[in-house]
Amino acid sequence: MNQTQLMIGAVIFVFVAGFILVGNSKQQSVEDIENASMVRAVANLTSMANQKCPKLIKQKTGSQVYFPKDTESDKSTWVTMTWEGAEGDNFKTIECTLHAALGGVSKLVIDGKTVVDKDF
Repeated sequence: MNQTQLMIGAVIFVFVAGFILVGNSKQQSVEDIENASMVRAVANLTSMANQKCPKLIKQKTGSQVYFPKDTESDKSTWVTMTWEGAEGDNFKTIECTLHAALGGVSKLVIDGKTVVDKDF
């Protein structure tokens, strides 16, 4: 073999080795896939709650809320957000619970009084 053939063989070997390394590094374990799924589920629940709860709160109280004081969740099926009213708001505390199975707000408590309570 001459030098040109050796160089072409070396370049082809480097490309093949690179494709094998990239292919192996992209494979995810089952645990990685489950963790990514859980993160997406929590993000979707929180996003849905951040869209639906403030609209319902504005409709029921006339006051606009923006950022919850506290957020609780089981990280798969429900999320509960709590807001505290500021000066000029028509409420002191609001607790809004959203269930994924229901696809919307399942419970809304304004100043200790239950305004919405849906079973699913």
